[in-house]
Amino acid sequence: MNTIEQNIKNANYTLPEVAAPVAKYLPYVKIDNRIIVSGQISRDETGNLIVGKAGENCDIQTAAHAAHRCALYLVAIAKQACDGDLSKIKKVVKLSGFVNSTPDFKDHPQIVNGASETMVTIFGDDIGMHARAAVGMASLPLGVVVEIEAEFSI
Repeated sequence: MNTIEQNIKNANYTLPEVAAPVAKYLPYVKIDNRIIVSGQISRDETGNLIVGKAGENCDIQTAAHAAHRCALYLVAIAKQACDGDLSKIKKVVKLSGFVNSTPDFKDHPQIVNGASETMVTIFGDDIGMHARAAVGMASLPLGVVVEIEAEFSI
């Protein structure tokens, strides 16, 4: 078992099943030495949507867990793009985190940290640390609290 798979096991994470897109887009695009993974919306361990609006009816801890769940979906899709071999990933390049929030909410970075910390836990500091955006949105698809997209170098 490679180090990345061992890190997933040690953290007691389970990568979710990758579902086919429900609209006209690709789950990922491989180009040159990059994998760009489409935005993944927040779903819990049973696949149910994690909905809400930060600053209104969703606390930071719940939203950060939602971001963590998005990260697991991103890694599962990246694994699929790498033919099942996560050791092909050389760098988590960037995460773009979108938080469904009220106009006065200011703690977007704390929420997206849920995904960033997951990437570092899985890939380690050298590969897992990344550039990032954490922004607030007036709404997100299906009312979810978080959507995150990623770029990986292979």
